[in-house]
Amino acid sequence: MHDERDEAAGAAAPTTVDTARLGTAIDRIVRMHRRTELPGALSPARASTLYTLVERGPQRLGALAAGERVSQPAMTQIVQALEADGLVERAPDPVDGRATRITITAAGRALSGERIAARAATIAAVLTTLDADDAGAIARALPALERLADAADAVHPPR
Repeated sequence: MHDERDEAAGAAAPTTVDTARLGTAIDRIVRMHRRTELPGALSPARASTLYTLVERGPQRLGALAAGERVSQPAMTQIVQALEADGLVERAPDPVDGRATRITITAAGRALSGERIAARAATIAAVLTTLDADDAGAIARALPALERLADAADAVHPPR
């Protein structure tokens, strides 16, 4: 028999996470994220490379390729396209003058910020459809979700 006290107790002190439900919810949110119209008309691989440069700073081509889990020739093409659009540039590696590092430009940083803002606006619009309790639960869960993302990076690190 279903009881409101059981529901409240389960909501207050969950002991296990239904990982299948969590994975499905994340997949659905990711699909919403992907459907958001974004400025810049970047492929997912180009956008991910740009975000990596924003988050991690200048990278050697090989490190970018490994982190994005693509071949070095594929990353070369991605970087060339981003470079042609003025979003990244190559600079000498200060540690090894024979190597180059890929650096995001001001235009690349601005476009990345515009894309993040567009996604945030989509999420904000969806959040307005939830009641205050659900929106509050999501707000309270955000630090834990960030730690989950950090743990995922630790378990499956970008190379």
